[in-house]
Amino acid sequence: MDDDLVAAFSANLLSKSYVNQGAQSLRAHDKVFARLLANRRMLGRGLNDVAIEFLVHKLSVMDSNNFIDNVGVGEREGRVFSDMVRRRCYSMTHGIGRSGDITAEQPKACGSSAAHALAQCMARDALRLAGMRDLGKRALVLPLATGMTLTLVLSSLRLMVRNSADGGVDAAAPNVVIWCRLDQKTCVKAATCAGLEIVVIEPVLNGDQLDTNVHAIERAIEDVGVDRLVAVVTSTSCFAPRACDDVETVAKLCEKKNVAHVINNAYGVQSRVLCERVSKAWTVGRVDAVVQSTDKNFMVPVGGAVVCCGKRNEALVEAVARNYPGRASASASMDMFITLLSMGEEHWLRLLDEREKLYDYMHAELSKVAEEEGERMLRTPGNPISMAMTLSCARGISPTMFGSMLFSRCVSGTRVVAPGEVKTVGGIEFHGFGASHSAYPETYFTAAAAIGTTRADVDRFASVLRKTFKDFKKKSQPAAA
Repeated sequence: MDDDLVAAFSANLLSKSYVNQGAQSLRAHDKVFARLLANRRMLGRGLNDVAIEFLVHKLSVMDSNNFIDNVGVGEREGRVFSDMVRRRCYSMTHGIGRSGDITAEQPKACGSSAAHALAQCMARDALRLAGMRDLGKRALVLPLATGMTLTLVLSSLRLMVRNSADGGVDAAAPNVVIWCRLDQKTCVKAATCAGLEIVVIEPVLNGDQLDTNVHAIERAIEDVGVDRLVAVVTSTSCFAPRACDDVETVAKLCEKKNVAHVINNAYGVQSRVLCERVSKAWTVGRVDAVVQSTDKNFMVPVGGAVVCCGKRNEALVEAVARNYPGRASASASMDMFITLLSMGEEHWLRLLDEREKLYDYMHAELSKVAEEEGERMLRTPGNPISMAMTLSCARGISPTMFGSMLFSRCVSGTRVVAPGEVKTVGGIEFHGFGASHSAYPETYFTAAAAIGTTRADVDRFASVLRKTFKDFKKKSQPAAA
């Protein structure tokens, strides 16, 4: 509040002492905004909702559709029919970016553009705090979920590789991705949607755990030929018993062979172990881009992703920003902007610490249930988020019914996998689909100690699990007899 307005309030409406006190509060809020703009990182402590809405509304009035005297006569002027929709987006209806670059300023949306830029700065800082070292200068927040973001990354990479030969399009256009098998349909579709062929690398079974077959990747690079390759795609976060890929060794291999390397770090930000492995990978070898989900890591609605890289190799992230077609929705970046303001550095670090402790607690509690039920926890030390328990009691009944019974008891997120399922995805036939291996020997179900999960959730899950085992075994007994 400026001095003239304070004087006007004091003269006509309220006593000067009260007005000054209120003005001090307004100035304090403005100082927080100024500190955010100056530091371009997460605030030490999170803000309350009133302070965040105050800031968001100030940004909103900077968009042209909210100018008091604005007259829009174009085809896209931020018009919104529903007041409910308008309130939902704080009247920030113009979106972000321009047709040439999603990170470019949108002339009609100064406030939205500022929020997007700050969201990216805070996202980069959140990645740094989570354990990613030597980050590139930009963490790109996109209004696309992980799968579509991977498609955009691979498409952009393909264009870069095609145009790398003498500045022109190579006639023998590269169209192959070497992909370390991870049984989620999204991973396959991300590549096929980009018009790419996939060479699937089956993981190696070491005890219970599925590890990266680096030798098979090297053979595939030699068989396909570097001139036909777009990238090697590895993954960090995944369902147990699959472990995080050996991204460090693959990064060294890719640098040696001059092949691009994309890491799918979908929900790996919440694990310091995985963040450290990603950091080491782009330090010792080649990593062109790392893709992570906003909803799985930062507890926002589905629909966004963050693309980053190490400071040694930033070309692909810049290309992705330039290749995004047209203007974009501001929803994902606003969700991140508001959430990271609310969290602050202290709460974000606390959430990461709590998740790691929760993993140990969940594993211990599920181990008790497993012992009681004659099952066992699969040993997967290379997976710091997901865990799996055998389901050997399924006799004469489909193991997937166990998952259905859990879901009907309001337990979501578990995944039951039985040997032998064959599924075709993107024209590729996968044997043992769900296990990420053609001949995994166990039937099992998974659970994840994900960010935001509480001890109360684990206790409730363990209780429901015991009851479900009891009922499931009753259904299995007649068939076994």
